[in-house]
Amino acid sequence: MKRLLGVLAVVAATVALAAAGYSVFKRQIADALYQRAVSSAVGRDRTAELADGLHIFVCGSGSPMPDAARAGPCLGVIAGKRAFVFDVGSGSMRRLARMGFPMGRIERLFLTHLHSDHFDGMGELMLQAWVGGARTLPLPISGPVGTSTVADGFNTAYRIDSGYRIAHHGTAVVPPGGYGLVAQEFSMPEGALDLVLVDEGALKITAVAVDHRPVHPAYGYRVDYKGRSIMISGDTVYDPHLVSAAKGVDVLFHEALQPRMTETMAQAAAGRGQAHLAKVLRDINGYHTSPEDAAKAAQEAGARLLVLYHLAPPLPTPLVYPAFLGNAAGIYKGPIQIAEDGLLISLPAGSDAVHKRRAF
Repeated sequence: MKRLLGVLAVVAATVALAAAGYSVFKRQIADALYQRAVSSAVGRDRTAELADGLHIFVCGSGSPMPDAARAGPCLGVIAGKRAFVFDVGSGSMRRLARMGFPMGRIERLFLTHLHSDHFDGMGELMLQAWVGGARTLPLPISGPVGTSTVADGFNTAYRIDSGYRIAHHGTAVVPPGGYGLVAQEFSMPEGALDLVLVDEGALKITAVAVDHRPVHPAYGYRVDYKGRSIMISGDTVYDPHLVSAAKGVDVLFHEALQPRMTETMAQAAAGRGQAHLAKVLRDINGYHTSPEDAAKAAQEAGARLLVLYHLAPPLPTPLVYPAFLGNAAGIYKGPIQIAEDGLLISLPAGSDAVHKRRAF
């Protein structure tokens, strides 16, 4: 007993000494921790550490519904050394920068369609790409007819601010010619459902028409690089053509909405006298895909991994993931990943490997 009391006394004294030491040196400790965080994050291009291949940064896995854990829909893609962004939902650029994505090297933004939640982060992307890379030409945006109207709106809204940026930092850091966005609208040729937008050596990016009516046109995108491939659904209902276009991909990134859960929300809204909100929550079921139908698409396409993103409703904890998935695991025989912001999926060239990790 005496020995135990002695040990406890030593432990208590050690704790007291540590507490006293922290009280005396807490500023120095805080400075050291801050210096360490800065040295590991600021200005670091984490893509320099990646093997040649396709790498997908989940910068936004959420929907327009308020979600503290998920930004609006966004995927950053590295193909070799080339950087692209697919959709740019609200808050996604801060996630992407935190993941160590090379913001100044972004070549192009691809928009799946013109619902505002897929482009409302465009202003922040425009500035990050310009100031972060001393761009000398505006950032190109590929998207459906109407993209130029959206781009012109952001160019106008941020023009006053752009003058301040140039005045603050000088033309060498923020070249005036690099300000803004330039739209590259496209549409499918008569009778076609696919259109190759980029075909440059090992890299191929194909736009695929999907069904998101009443929004039209709407597109998904397939990216192929050195034998590795992904399909990004954009917003759609279950679409046999999307399945066909996604044949044999390594990863299918598919949007998902669980109607049973949104109906629960609709009933709660109606019970509080918010009939308009209840109607919206019921309306959205008609142009999105359930997890079960996304699983069906992945199974029929033969995708090696299904990643569900653009998730509705918000999922506040992984404890509700089984309720969200429903019977999806009984339909798709491969692995299913519910996307979270910060997820990085790597597909090394010359390999069948699929690596997943958190980038923050």
